[in-house]
Amino acid sequence: MSAQQNAPVIIKRKKIIAGGGHHGGAWKVAYADFVTAMMAFFLLMWLLNATTEKQRKGIADYFSPTIPINRISGGGEGSFGGDSVFSEETLAQNGTGASLKKPTESNAARGSSGVDPAQEAAGLQEAQFSAIEDALTGKSGESMVSDGALRHIVTKVTDEGLIVELFDLPGEPLFRGDSNEPTPVLEELVSMVGEVFALVDNSVAVNGFTTSRPVVLRNNPVWDLSSSRADRLRRMLAGTGLAPDRVQRVSGFADRVPVARNPMAERNNRVELILLRRPPGEQ
Repeated sequence: MSAQQNAPVIIKRKKIIAGGGHHGGAWKVAYADFVTAMMAFFLLMWLLNATTEKQRKGIADYFSPTIPINRISGGGEGSFGGDSVFSEETLAQNGTGASLKKPTESNAARGSSGVDPAQEAAGLQEAQFSAIEDALTGKSGESMVSDGALRHIVTKVTDEGLIVELFDLPGEPLFRGDSNEPTPVLEELVSMVGEVFALVDNSVAVNGFTTSRPVVLRNNPVWDLSSSRADRLRRMLAGTGLAPDRVQRVSGFADRVPVARNPMAERNNRVELILLRRPPGEQ
């Protein structure tokens, strides 16, 4: 008992410094900027990998300040007047338009956008081709053909124009045997293509292709067959209401331009309907 009563009492004092010291938060801002930049970089890399060349061009055009928003420049009594510069009684307040109350022929308002007409026409054609592609393949959300027929279509835009390729599938040919008699699938496809081509007035070209024969024949029918199928397709297009004078050429290429590695593959049995580009300067 006496030992416990005589035990020393130890008091520990802790020195507390108010404020705790502040080291600053600038590094947090720098780190956040770095993370944001890396996220934007990886998003850009993903977009480059996940989009086609045409889609990337569309994205670039969207952000390009040289693309005209409206072909007709605005006019009126204020910034948002809304009167058209085609009204010759109104002095245009902005854009390119008439500068006189009664303009002469040389300075009459025509709503010029300041863009080269040839470039503007080319941009309009690209937009038309894109819209037709979407209608044919269902990229806009709904296709004009059944799912079974849709599997026979491939579209692509080239320097020549919009190519709509219709091809055979295993067990699902477009023509009956070695003839130019169309199957119901081809009739459905041509009917739909004719309806879409009627939306524009570009010229049309028709090409026919066939597979190679497994043996060398003395009288190889591939030339006549590809030509007759192309011509049959031309007549089918005319039956949809397509003006005959719009068809610029009908060609048969036999088995000389295969798209499959195996020249005897059914995929090489195909026809092409080409919506040709207009010559430069033609509206």
